[in-house]
Amino acid sequence: MKTKLSIWIAAPVALSIVACASFPAPTQHLSDAESAHRSALELGAANNPAAKLHVKLAEEQMTKAKALIVEGDNERADSLLIRSKADSELALALAREQGSNAEVQRATEKSTQTQINNNSQGAVQ
Repeated sequence: MKTKLSIWIAAPVALSIVACASFPAPTQHLSDAESAHRSALELGAANNPAAKLHVKLAEEQMTKAKALIVEGDNERADSLLIRSKADSELALALAREQGSNAEVQRATEKSTQTQINNNSQGAVQ
């Protein structure tokens, strides 16, 4: 009876140790996070006040995730890399939004100037 009880206790403990140790290194998520981060930087997110915080968070999360991979804590590293990618993508979206807003402003100003020119030249309204 004591042997059966030991098996019932030892089996879940052994399985949980194997399960933790068997989490693969998150190489794909690392590549995805680095790629998203590079894209955000190339679009100028580090210079955008709204996106700057998310760029910094992504960098910190990637650095911590790399350290966790070295320590063998792949599951936590994977979670951090997913968050890092999300922060980089948000920074990228914020940088694009700022660029789009600037384009809209330029187009509006050009349209207004064209309308003024047309009116001054006697265009029919």
